[in-house]
Amino acid sequence: MKERLARLLTIKSLVTLALTAVFAVVTLRGTVAAEQFLMIFTTVIAFYFGTQTGGKGE
Repeated sequence: MKERLARLLTIKSLVTLALTAVFAVVTLRGTVAAEQFLMIFTTVIAFYFGTQTGGKGE
């Protein structure tokens, strides 16, 4: 359990969570169109999971 928490608190994870929260708020306010949100959010999540799985073998 402590290992999971430690991985969650890495810089990469915190940035991903912060971006998710910011884009959700901005989208709900109507500042960003849904299509733009989806593109940006998909890119961030793909980068996060791509680098997360890529780093395990190193």
